[in-house]
Amino acid sequence: MKHKLTTKEYLVPFILISSLFFLWGSAHGMLDVLNAHFQSVLKISKAESGLIQFSVYMAYFTMALPAGYFMRRYGYKRGIIMGLLLFSAGAFLIVPASINASYALFLIGLFILGCGLATLETAANPYTTKLGDKESAERRINFSQSFNGLAWIFGPIFATFFILGGEEGNVSAGLDSMIAPYAGIGIVVLIIAFIYMFVKLPEITDEDIDNAHGISSSIKLAPAKSLFKTKHLVLGVIAQFCYVAAQTGVFSFFVNFLTADELGLDITKTTAGYLLGLGGMSLFFVGRLSGSWLMSYYSPSKLLAIYALMCVLLLPVVSGGFGMVSVVALCLIFFFMSIMFPTIFALAIKDLGPQTKKGSSYLIMSIVGGAIFPMLMGWVADISSMSVGFLVPIPLFAFILYYALKGHKVQA
Repeated sequence: MKHKLTTKEYLVPFILISSLFFLWGSAHGMLDVLNAHFQSVLKISKAESGLIQFSVYMAYFTMALPAGYFMRRYGYKRGIIMGLLLFSAGAFLIVPASINASYALFLIGLFILGCGLATLETAANPYTTKLGDKESAERRINFSQSFNGLAWIFGPIFATFFILGGEEGNVSAGLDSMIAPYAGIGIVVLIIAFIYMFVKLPEITDEDIDNAHGISSSIKLAPAKSLFKTKHLVLGVIAQFCYVAAQTGVFSFFVNFLTADELGLDITKTTAGYLLGLGGMSLFFVGRLSGSWLMSYYSPSKLLAIYALMCVLLLPVVSGGFGMVSVVALCLIFFFMSIMFPTIFALAIKDLGPQTKKGSSYLIMSIVGGAIFPMLMGWVADISSMSVGFLVPIPLFAFILYYALKGHKVQA
């Protein structure tokens, strides 16, 4: 018997929970357009523009544990509402930051917004397991996460249309283009938070949290051992740090690369922004969908190795400045990065026994790589060129290749 995705009782809550995936995906997608925008409008360096990603990813690193504690104490529904209110407050703070042309205030707003996103991500996956039959929980998670993938395509397109369109002219004119989009986002998110106050949601248990992270009850029976002596987890945390760092760097400077003089294509920032959404992010989404299918024929570690190798080989082509060939190579890297985060995560927590939750928390904290690397990549681009900057992620993908070939193997 085929179980329904959800039930009539939980249809509205399921729609609302799925909308959260779209919200935070869109917020992330918009960030990758803002680096080039702030460089031209505020005349800051590429390294300084990396503070945009630093603010958001440091918010994830900072908020991960407090958000979990808050929800265990006060409930996941209150956690969602708190996350939405932080999200909305951060978006609203960007309005006066734009009016006053204050980069510092903008970064504070992004940090608060990022705290909201981290809280929402902590709560959303477990809730999908509760909003229908237990047998269809995995389908619900995948369905809801697909909205996250679509949002990564939508975010850059939305930001390009509404923000980059106001780039011409003086500083205040360029930043004024950000007022309406972020004010609108703040209002929409605030309305959703208000709706959540009146929607009945089921309680979340430890079992639901385990299911949301792919942890079966049988795993808990395995013997515990020191996580710091578990080589495949330690290397997995490093690999995840490398992946998030490389992904964030590639995403952040996509527009910069396409508009760089050394590429010689005369592409505008607006065109580059649309290509980020319709080209790079679309391939990232297709890669996620096709990756799940390919893993039914090939082992996840082998597929991860092939994809990491392709990134290592394609980055020199990107850096070579071969015109449209380099642009196509850069878009293909989005496709090959697509499976890396979930695959590294699954390999790293394998056979951790009762310490699976703790191991998972270390892997989540490794996303701090996304806070550090864009500034380093931007600094290299500042002292040389954007093309040279795209050589910097190669060692990161090389380590992921090592992890896929050897480092992921569980040792007795």
